Amino acid sequence: MSSDRLIYMPLGGAGEIGMNAYVYGYGPKGKERLILVDLGVTFPDMDSSPGVDLIFPDIQWLAARREQLEAVFITHAHEDHVGAVAHYYEQLGAPVYARAFTANIARRKMEEFGYSEKAVRVVSPWPEVTKVGPFTVGFVPISHSIPESSGLVIDTPKGRVVHSGDFKIDANPVVGEPFDPELWASLAKPGVKALMCDSTNVFNTHAGRSESTLAEDIQALIAGAKGMVVATTFASNVARLKTLAEAADRAGRSVCLLGRAMRRMIEASVETGVLTSFPKTVSPEEAKDIPRENLMLIVTGSQGERRAASAQLAQGNYLGLSMKEGDMFLFSSKTIPGNERGVIKIMNQFSEMGVDVVDDSDGKYHVSGHANRPDLEKLHDLLQPQIVVPMHGEHRHLREHAKLANSKRMQGVLAVNGTMVDLTGNRAEICDYVETGRTYLDGSVKIGALDGIVRDRIRMALNGHVTVNVILDEEDEPLGEPWCEIKGLPETGNSRAPLVDVLEEDLGQFLGRAGAKVLTDDEKLEDALRKITRQSAQNEIGKRPEVTVVISRLAE
Repeated sequence: MSSDRLIYMPLGGAGEIGMNAYVYGYGPKGKERLILVDLGVTFPDMDSSPGVDLIFPDIQWLAARREQLEAVFITHAHEDHVGAVAHYYEQLGAPVYARAFTANIARRKMEEFGYSEKAVRVVSPWPEVTKVGPFTVGFVPISHSIPESSGLVIDTPKGRVVHSGDFKIDANPVVGEPFDPELWASLAKPGVKALMCDSTNVFNTHAGRSESTLAEDIQALIAGAKGMVVATTFASNVARLKTLAEAADRAGRSVCLLGRAMRRMIEASVETGVLTSFPKTVSPEEAKDIPRENLMLIVTGSQGERRAASAQLAQGNYLGLSMKEGDMFLFSSKTIPGNERGVIKIMNQFSEMGVDVVDDSDGKYHVSGHANRPDLEKLHDLLQPQIVVPMHGEHRHLREHAKLANSKRMQGVLAVNGTMVDLTGNRAEICDYVETGRTYLDGSVKIGALDGIVRDRIRMALNGHVTVNVILDEEDEPLGEPWCEIKGLPETGNSRAPLVDVLEEDLGQFLGRAGAKVLTDDEKLEDALRKITRQSAQNEIGKRPEVTVVISRLAE
């Protein structure tokens, strides 16, 4: 009997939405040949990761086994699936496979890091397959909110696994391939051992709506507008960009795209033949000379991103263009949980200008790219897998999806990041747990989430900072009084004296009575000065700041 086993383990994307990275392995225990499906990012926020640029999955476990890694397969070009490919290419060293549109986006990322475009290999859709080690992998077209999204068929000596990728069931997605139920049903003929399935909208009990249902309402809204119209959506939603641009064109408005990500997506769509027609656009310079009632801007920043075009317009102007009373701003998007504060801020800034803000609260101007509960059930029914392992969701989504599978007499398996699942037999078994976490891109350097750097930054932001300077002479006696510098703290406290003066007075008194045991030991002296500073600040301003102590000793 073969001792080889088939395993699955998420390193990101299971227990959170974003940062997707899923490992499959086949072979003897500990020596499995491996493939990785998707390698994405998630985005920081000022509360939990201030100053951080991007957040990646922790791939230490995989990097330590790079000699076992056969390939990386990317299901589609959303940042949470492809965004970390170039950042981790050197550490993993495996070839990357993707369909043409996704490969175009991935290659642009690789080029930014100086890697050859040959690192990304273009594959054709099913029934073409790619053989790597013990795996045979095929890209099966599936509808989503970005062109050329694919689920993966992963055939192994222990059976067929299907990885849904992000998907919805849409017969008319405007741009890209419609969902083909006959094609997906055909995948079940050899039997499907396990389905790894998108869980994002498992709590939504309504059938999903097609992208094509939006055009009429969007056209009516733009046709009725009086001033300039500005619309924002996800830059990667090429179908929505096309719908918005065509509605503007029909209303006699010139279209101007603002935002690098948006232009990049349109360029990639045209280069790969995904987009065969798109209304003519004008440059920002040309847009300045067009009457407001004849102009529509389509801009980045649907999630309130501070540096995106919508936030810049809300601040006053962007590339010489500005909004005025009587203009309209349309959010043709859903606000991702966690981004509400930034979006509401922008809405209020526009409102203060007299701009009419239209959002998707009534569901007329946006549809989700993810499968609602009835669509998830339909995919289950088409594939009839023995096992369903929910992915791409927070813990509550995964748990609910596993319950749904169990209710249909399939085995639902709850596997969050770091959970290794053995799929070898007829029932899945959790066989190991691997420590996983996050890696931060901080400027140009990758740092671990547990390195303490971001934690210290948060503590300084919450509590302020004091630098204490002390000079000791050749005989280990204080030379002059200690002096302090404060950052992010009130200048005066409860005693109404300058905070710096109070701190320096308390520190000076301590130095005056300190014994030789403390004055000759930098570690003890630093610890004592830090405690006194924090306690004095607590008494004065009710905060215990972070403290840096600088001890200078004169040489004999």
